[in-house]
Amino acid sequence: MIQLYDLATKYPNIRFSPFCWRIKYALAHKQLPWKEIPIKALTEKDLLPTPNEGKVPVIVDDDTVVFDSWDIALYLEKKYPHHLLFDGDESRAQSLFVKHWTETVLHVLVSRMGILDFYETQNKADQKVFRETRENRFGVSLEEWGRDPEGARIEFLKALEPLRQTLRSQNFLGGRTPNFSDYIMVGIFQWMRCGSRLKVFEESDDVFDYQERLLDLFDGLGRSSPAYASIG
Repeated sequence: MIQLYDLATKYPNIRFSPFCWRIKYALAHKQLPWKEIPIKALTEKDLLPTPNEGKVPVIVDDDTVVFDSWDIALYLEKKYPHHLLFDGDESRAQSLFVKHWTETVLHVLVSRMGILDFYETQNKADQKVFRETRENRFGVSLEEWGRDPEGARIEFLKALEPLRQTLRSQNFLGGRTPNFSDYIMVGIFQWMRCGSRLKVFEESDDVFDYQERLLDLFDGLGRSSPAYASIG
């Protein structure tokens, strides 16, 4: 069985790594069973199988270790060619664009929306490393970086307009059925849903309906990790 190293938090059932969610959906899409191994990636990097980049996800499939969510998706597509994640070269190119778009545009806004909640989900040892690494990256304190989550939310919703327009003529980025582009998007949504208390979407938003469709896939896979707002 494939082993998937996932990002743990101090809450047993809260998992919000966008990159790990991409792979959970890819595995479910291909109907491949897997075992999740949650680790605190900031302070337990030595528990990751090698080779790795010190980050999750990492999968172990028999004697093969693959890291990086994009490389894992390509590996799964080649090793298990049933239930395709990419319906040809065009679909793979589309997904590569969605990957780069989300990582260069949306990730910054998600970080500004939820950084203080993401910090809170860590235990004390991980909080120390989380603060140091992020503040070195941002050049400001976590509190300054995340001081205006509502402003970041408005910018995030604006940035999603091309997605919103697309969803008015089809259910998924993959068309009638989802492909890996959609699983990249569900990773973004789960990052906020499972890692932050901020309400991102109004129910009248087409993207809200899209998120609900994605959460319902594979017998409610996305709902298997509860929303962070439900934590007392």
